[in-house]
Amino acid sequence: MTLYLTGGNLAACTAFEAAMATLRLPRSGAGRPRTRPGALLGDKGDSSKKIRTYLRRRGIKAVIPERKDQLANRKRKGSRGGRPHAFDRQTYKQRNLVASA
Repeated sequence: MTLYLTGGNLAACTAFEAAMATLRLPRSGAGRPRTRPGALLGDKGDSSKKIRTYLRRRGIKAVIPERKDQLANRKRKGSRGGRPHAFDRQTYKQRNLVASA
């Protein structure tokens, strides 16, 4: 888990890459910490093109629900709107769970 504190008027996507740069996941055995998690669980506020592109480029699975305005915009475009983003509802339910080590 990482904490990156910003002002309340700053959008999440502007500080997202800096926050991900501070992420270090300890390994169970020996070795340096991992800097790329298998998945990122976020709320609708984290559903932006910039964040999704960053995660896709790094090979990180995005478990983020799509906002209603994004969904409506995609449907309005019809077949040019593309496919809906993959969303794992069961994994998303675990987003507030903090496991003790």
